[in-house]
Parts: sequence; structure tokens; C-alpha cells
Amino acid sequence: MKLLSILLAAVLPIIPYPQEVTLNKGFFNAKGASFTCEENISQEEYNKITLLAHELSAHTERSSSIAKTIMLKESAQKGAVKGFIFYKDSSIPAEGYRITVSPKSAQIVTSDYKGLLNALSTIRQMLPPEIYSSTGKGEGRWAIPCCEINDYPRFAWRGMHLDCSRHFWSVEEVKKYLDIMSMYKLNRFHWHLTDDQGWRIEIKKYPLLTEIGGFRSGTAIGKNWQNAKSDGIRYGGFYTQEQVRDIISYAAELGIEVVPEIDLPGHMLAAIASYPELSCTSEKQEVWTQWGISEHVLCAGKETTFTFLEGVLGELAELFPYEYIHIGGDECPKTEWEKCPLCQAKIAELGLTDKNGFKKEQYLQTYVTARVQKFLASKGKKIIGWDEIMEGTLEEGATIMSWRGTKGGIEAAQKGFKAIMTPYTYCYFDYRQSNKKDEPGVGNVLGYDAVYKFNPVEGLNETQAANILGVQANLWTEFIRTNEHLEFMLLPRLQALSEVQWCNPENKNLGRFKTSLKEYHLKALDFLGYNYRPLD
Repeated sequence: MKLLSILLAAVLPIIPYPQEVTLNKGFFNAKGASFTCEENISQEEYNKITLLAHELSAHTERSSSIAKTIMLKESAQKGAVKGFIFYKDSSIPAEGYRITVSPKSAQIVTSDYKGLLNALSTIRQMLPPEIYSSTGKGEGRWAIPCCEINDYPRFAWRGMHLDCSRHFWSVEEVKKYLDIMSMYKLNRFHWHLTDDQGWRIEIKKYPLLTEIGGFRSGTAIGKNWQNAKSDGIRYGGFYTQEQVRDIISYAAELGIEVVPEIDLPGHMLAAIASYPELSCTSEKQEVWTQWGISEHVLCAGKETTFTFLEGVLGELAELFPYEYIHIGGDECPKTEWEKCPLCQAKIAELGLTDKNGFKKEQYLQTYVTARVQKFLASKGKKIIGWDEIMEGTLEEGATIMSWRGTKGGIEAAQKGFKAIMTPYTYCYFDYRQSNKKDEPGVGNVLGYDAVYKFNPVEGLNETQAANILGVQANLWTEFIRTNEHLEFMLLPRLQALSEVQWCNPENKNLGRFKTSLKEYHLKALDFLGYNYRPLD
């Protein structure tokens, strides 16, 4: 089995590995091969195919022509067309593709734009890794093994999260993050935009959110979560709405949907520093220079709080074209609510009491969640929240993101809610990657091989497993200050994550995966200019 894994990786070093692969004798020579597309292909799809043709021409110094033609499917199936051939078939699953390679042609069949992008990613990985170089020419054979590939994703939600609140990442750095996601067929970018340590998105109705909340007076030194000394250096930044639209558009071209997170009602100190009246005490606060969890949260007893939330979320609903908005809901201390006359009056008005093991203040948070959910539904949006939003009551239609292990996702699936698995045990990429003394990161050891072993539907029956939308990893950045460090924490764990997200269990093979990394993908990352953690 180990020898077979190595041979497969050597011939087809594809990550994530396709669902069905049949290897045949012979090779298709891609050097100078023509590109022929079905006439009704979209301009967007045609542009992506053209890009590959130009890359191939540049690296092989043999021109690859590109053209459209009618009746291509019929001609291709008769073997009358040579080169790369692209056409549509509505029977191909969403985001899936079929590739048939013979000595004369490589036929790529898809039903949608995302499927084409995934097919192109696979084709590139069947070529020498120099295809990813901006200057170098391939040393290997520009030949693709003859094969038949039938591929489609296991999960619809294949996500990666980036915390831009604790440390701010430029538009260019975010785009580079999206590029590597697309290369490995991830399709959801969870954009963590606000927290106690910084508000990172322009809200025109509330300009102080970025003028004040976008900057802090310093950053905690060392790895203490609270009560750490500050470096005293002003730090911050934010994305204008124009920049947000640019990133959304860029991601869409890569087949990635952007899901913004505005964490509420806790993790809101940056907003409270901007507008102190949002808190229970209305006392002036500063954007936090500490890590951890601030006890200053939004006042749930003030109607002005909901006016604020609807103003912010209303602008988000207009900016982001996709169905989900993440509202956080995690780690919300109730100490201020317990003392606040307005919050206690609201609790009395709603008739909330301690029950089912939860205090009445927890049910006040479910009231906030329900109001926000109803408002966003009026804008055609659905909410996602961390698994704490299930504590108390939860309205139908909410989606759970399970981070405190898999228990929350299992409970959600059993109750009929949709869930996304992102447990810290397998999916927190700020965790260190070995026990070495100088290993960057926090928490438990989480190497790429541990990520690879994750089974997102373990403990669920078939009906319940259908409620698991997919898998996501989170990259929190309290202790990550540079893009080089960010990529070191991301790679190669992202590649391992991609096989958890894409591959059916029987197609996962750690030996084959490791060989593909060593023999191909680390070279590709070098050509692309990514930093990564070397393999042990």
C-alpha cells in the first residue's frame, strides 16, 4: 500500500486528491497543445482557460492557441479534436469536473464556473511545479499521464478563517491568502473583522468605529492572555468599503464566497470605545491592548443598541452578496448585565428566568440573537454563530459553527440545525505544530498530520451527517504580527485541511499525501513565494 501511495503521488501529485482516478498507459504532451472551448462558454470561464494557455506558452516557449467552436462536445467524443478541450455537461455535480486524458487530448468537462476553477487547479498540479513560477521554465516533461478523473467535493462548505482584528492584514496580504485557498479548492473565506482589539471595516453610518475603534494605543507583549504589558506603539488599520468590494470581487473570481463576522454582543470593546453609550455604564473605554475576553459588552437593555446593530448589519448586508453573515455570539460575559438596571428590566419585561441549567442573562443573549436573526432575514441573510448561541434557545434557520470540540456540531445536527465543524482540537491553526522549544504558536500541538486525521461526521448517523455543511480551520492572530509568520502557521496545514474538506474518507491516504507534499507542493509554494513550515 505504501509503494502504491508513492507511485500515485509521483504520477498524480494532486491535493486534494480526486474522488475517482483511473490511470491508463501513455501521456498527453501539453507542450504547444491547443485550447478549444465550447462556443457557449462564459467570458469569465474563457478568461481563466486563456490564463492557463498563456502560462503554458510562457513556460514551454511553445505557443498554445485558444479558440471557441460549435458542436465541440460531439466532435471531442468522436476523437476529432486534439489538445485541451473544454465543454459543459449539466450532469456534473456542482463544483465538480471530469477530466479524460488520452495521448491526443485532455478533455475537461464541468457544469459551472467553480467546477472549471477546480478542474484547472487539478490540471496545473498534473504539470511540473514550475507552472507556478513567474519566471522559471519547467525542467520536467510537460506531459500529463493518460487517465480518467471524476471529481466532486465531499462538503459544500470548505472554509478558512482569518482574524484581522488582533492584527491587521493588508488588501494584498488578504488576496494572497485567497490565492492559496483557491489553489486547494477552498470556497469560503470567514473574515473576522471586529473584536475587542480593533474594528476593521468602514461603516458609513458610524464613522467613529474606524476613526477610534480601528486603532489601539499599543499591543500586548509576550504570550500572556491578560494583564500583559503593552508596547505602547499605536497600531491599527481598517478596510474601506471600496476595498471590501474589491476583495469580494477578487474572491469571487477565485470561486470563494466571503463571509464577514461582526462578533456580538460580546467582543465589542472596540465599538464601545467608539460609542460609549452602547455599553451598560456608558463609561469611556479604550480599544483593548490586551488579549482575552473583555467584560465590557453591548447593553441588551437599550433600544439604541439594536438601532446600532441594524445600522451596521444593514450596511454589511448591502456590501456582501452571499447568504451568510457571522454574528459571533461566543464568550460574552454577563457581569455587566447582572448589574445593569436596563438589562434587568428587559429580562423582567420578557419574563426570562433561570431554567434548563442556564441563567436568565443567557436567555437575554438569545433574545439579542433572535432580534438580529430576524433583522438579517428581512435583508435576505442567514446567521452563523459560534456554538454558544445554542445555549438557551435558538430560532430555526441559524447555522452553528462548532469550535469547542465537535460536541456543539453534533448537538446541532441532532436537533436539525446546519453546522460547520471547526473544533480547536483539529482546526485552530494558531496552535503550535510541534513540541520544539522554538516552535511558534500557542496551545496544544497540531501538526498537519493531526489535521489530516479529522473525521467531521464521526458520531453521527447518515441523516444527522447531512446537516454538517462542511469544515473550516481558524487562524487567530493575537501572536502573529507578520505575513511571513501567518503563512508559516497556515502551510502545510491548509493542504491537509483541503483533503478533509474535499475527499471521501476512502480516498484519504497520509502516505500518498506526504509524498505529494515533498515531491511537488513545497516546490510549488517556493515558486509562488509562500513561507511554510518545513516538514519534520
